[in-house]
Amino acid sequence: MSRIKSLCVYCGSSTGADPAYRAAAEAMGTLLAREGITLVFGGGKVGLMGIVADAALRAGGRVHGVIPHALSGKEVLHPGLSEVEVVGSMHERKARMAELSDAFVALPGGLGTYEELFETWTWAQLGWHAKPVAILNVAGFYDRLVGFLGHVVDQGFVQETHRAMLLVDEDPGKLLDRLRAYVPPETPKWLGPDEN
Repeated sequence: MSRIKSLCVYCGSSTGADPAYRAAAEAMGTLLAREGITLVFGGGKVGLMGIVADAALRAGGRVHGVIPHALSGKEVLHPGLSEVEVVGSMHERKARMAELSDAFVALPGGLGTYEELFETWTWAQLGWHAKPVAILNVAGFYDRLVGFLGHVVDQGFVQETHRAMLLVDEDPGKLLDRLRAYVPPETPKWLGPDEN
């Protein structure tokens, strides 16, 4: 089992329509604090981002925010974090969050959440890191995405080995156990354009 000291949470800057999303963010933040795992996130005080951070802080956890300068100046920055890094761009933010984290979990969210999730998963597929990547499928929020990913495998665009790298669970505690138990597949040899 791998030791997870820090976990990056990707989630919405809105709370969404279902109260279950808020409850899941609170549960995840509280769980990380109780397990002694540092929460790494985008540094915002709004939406599910703020809720997961508040929950971790209330439970005595450590919360590390990474936010681009352009957003920190718009009073989006959470004021009570254990540590804050202000970076120059969204690209720097994602790279720094990935560097700081031992694992990644996406909660419900919008376009930014999906972009972060897929980029981190792609990096794992390419063998650029061997850290687990997961979805907390709150109230079936990601059911259609999970179904679509099965379709993509069926159509030959993603290998089943790579699909299986993305862990999915509805329960924060069970998902954390699966993250700890994760064993990455062997890194494939990627062929260049002139190789067969």
